[in-house]
Amino acid sequence: MARGTSAPSRDRFDDVPADLARVGAHRAPRRGRGLVTFAWAALATGVLVGAGVLGLGVIERGVSSTGDTGAASAASATSASAMPAATVDPNVDVVVLNATTTNGLAAHAATKAKADGWKVTSTANANSKNVQLSTVYYGQKSQLGAALGLAKSLGIGHAPVQSTQYDVAGQSRLTVVLGKDYVASS
Repeated sequence: MARGTSAPSRDRFDDVPADLARVGAHRAPRRGRGLVTFAWAALATGVLVGAGVLGLGVIERGVSSTGDTGAASAASATSASAMPAATVDPNVDVVVLNATTTNGLAAHAATKAKADGWKVTSTANANSKNVQLSTVYYGQKSQLGAALGLAKSLGIGHAPVQSTQYDVAGQSRLTVVLGKDYVASS
């Protein structure tokens, strides 16, 4: 203290209680905040992991719909002796889908198939434009011979793939999805 000044008078805040229960601006932190913080962090982690799993599922569906190269290579690994003979079946409807950016590719392939005796009922653009391998899809095992024949007619060099992705109830149908390899071979 400076000379000539008197000491301030003492009040209740100058006496610190023995149990340290502070009063006023000197309150002790509340207990139990760590558990609430941990719960919020766990919830945020769960939400982020869930969103990541859903996002990966969407990406995987998008990738698998752009060309099933795994199924195509598995089908081509099947022994040639188990394959039926390639046939032309004019009673089977054929749908040709262009899965590339090349305009008129489906119409070109349809003309080629019709010349070999196939009944092409429609041509269209596929949902995806970046399929690598052209593939003939068939729905029933009994259609394998016809699928092989259609692949041969169009010059598709790997085995057809059995899939119900393009099936329509009550129709005997083969679906051709033309990829970038077909553009190169045309």
